[in-house]
Amino acid sequence: MIGVGGRWHLAMWARERFLGGDARGKTVLVLAGSGGNGGDGMVAARFLHSWGAHPAVWLNHDAATLQVQGAAAHQLRSLRTLGLPIQPPSEPAGEEPGDLPDADLIVDALLGFGLNGPPLGPAAQLIAEANAHPAPILAVDLPSGLDARTGDPYDPCIRAEATLTLALPKTGLLAPAARPVIGELAVADIGVPAEVYDRIGVRVGPLFAERSIVRVIG
Repeated sequence: MIGVGGRWHLAMWARERFLGGDARGKTVLVLAGSGGNGGDGMVAARFLHSWGAHPAVWLNHDAATLQVQGAAAHQLRSLRTLGLPIQPPSEPAGEEPGDLPDADLIVDALLGFGLNGPPLGPAAQLIAEANAHPAPILAVDLPSGLDARTGDPYDPCIRAEATLTLALPKTGLLAPAARPVIGELAVADIGVPAEVYDRIGVRVGPLFAERSIVRVIG
């Protein structure tokens, strides 16, 4: 889960990396799960909306199952207040059942590092639809369907053009097996002091001294 700053960075990188530096009039599909990654994706949708984009959210879960006080539930209520399109998994995603509509970008915010097996149900369906879509995919933290520890992709697994992770890359993102699905890898500054890394034996120095998003691969 990305903190407030990381969520802003997600929207900013989507705009700069995929939308030509101008979000106005661009269509962005956010595939959102019920956990922290889903909340991050929905916050990014809110920023993109404020910048003139046309974001829409596709859920892999029934909105009624979200915890009332959970981050994803809070963000979902905010998006509904703004009138953004919210697509539950029980309805067809596009003009044809099982198809996502045209878009300039897909943001994968379905599943996070807690995944312990292959994606199932609506999440698996959305992953397959995203991979078949011509729009580029930006993954939040890690591609949905990737084992964060080993870097092994489950079946199915998002094939991202780029992945934005936070603070430091997850171990699995640097594994050779992950390379075909993560695309370009970048890390976003979420304000973690260097002293915190020092305590766990990681020496990073002023990693974000020149920019708030640093490319690691690609």
